[in-house]
Amino acid sequence: MRLAGDGQAAEPDSRLRRTGRETYRRLQTYLLLAVQAGLAAALAWVVARELLGNQDPTFAPAAAVGVIAASIGNRTRRTVELIAGVVLGIAVGDVLIGLLGTGPWQTGVIVFLAIAVAVLVRGGGALMTQAGGTGVLVATLTPNNPDLELPRTINALVGGVIGLLVVLVIVPLHPLRTVRRVADSALDLFARHLTASAEALARGDARAAEEVLDRMRAAEPELDRLSEAVEAADEVARFSPLRWRRRRALRAYRHGVEHMERAFRNSRTLVRRIGTALRDDEPVPPGLPAAVERYGEAVRMLHREFLAAREPVGARERVLVAVREAGEACRQDMGFSGTIVVSQLRTIANDLLRATGVPRDEARRMVRRAAAGHR
Repeated sequence: MRLAGDGQAAEPDSRLRRTGRETYRRLQTYLLLAVQAGLAAALAWVVARELLGNQDPTFAPAAAVGVIAASIGNRTRRTVELIAGVVLGIAVGDVLIGLLGTGPWQTGVIVFLAIAVAVLVRGGGALMTQAGGTGVLVATLTPNNPDLELPRTINALVGGVIGLLVVLVIVPLHPLRTVRRVADSALDLFARHLTASAEALARGDARAAEEVLDRMRAAEPELDRLSEAVEAADEVARFSPLRWRRRRALRAYRHGVEHMERAFRNSRTLVRRIGTALRDDEPVPPGLPAAVERYGEAVRMLHREFLAAREPVGARERVLVAVREAGEACRQDMGFSGTIVVSQLRTIANDLLRATGVPRDEARRMVRRAAAGHR
């Protein structure tokens, strides 16, 4: 006989295991980032100090780490922003010091104008941060260090180049392995949520549907990590000679991840409506839970076909089968929320077809035909 306390004890233990798995996945994802940052910092210091003779090379390793750690993806753009921000801060600082002199209010004006110019040229966070930070240094240190500008610019250039060299040539991540590690978790979670919502619908369990919706809301960071991982892997595959042969497989992922994220967010509306239909005791045709489950199968198959660099024909067929089953269910006795569930399923089907590379108009046509029962 199972005691009531057993379930209470098992729940924290289950949470602890989930936390442990999440921590392990994050360690796998970001351990290489730490190695890259450490190596880049050391190399940037050596190049700036020993090769270029800069007696204060502090900013070179800082810039190298900034390139690597500021964002997992778009490092090339951030390197350009970092160097441009330093140059912009120096230019604004030099002009205003010549006009206004130095002091606390002059420092504030320099920083304000440096960041304002960065905003006007539509720079990102790295450009604004470096422009403002350099403006501060120029305004406060120039009187005592009149030759500050050139060494800092050289350090920014050295750090940026070393950071890129490390992540693209010396220790590039393995694009497919990185994506697989993150996608395995994110897409499997998406598929399991769809399966769980289908089971809740089949059992008429409104509480279970609400629990699935809560878990889907909590899973948002998983999708963010997937988007970051695909972006970083795609960058490496495009610019690293060692990884060029992975470009084809990653091109499909890069195109698909945006539509997959949209499908996931639309599926939250789907699950919310499932819960409403169950609470209102609306009739549930047998084909409707099966249709929801088909979408989970399509997500799993899409992931496998992408990693194998195959045309995702199987995933498309699963999606269309789900649309046909949902269409047949819609032609049976169904309440208001049930019809919205079917409508949302068609929206998700369009998202998944777009993720497989089907053009927008073609995806809509395929969904309409399948909903009408055509093959």
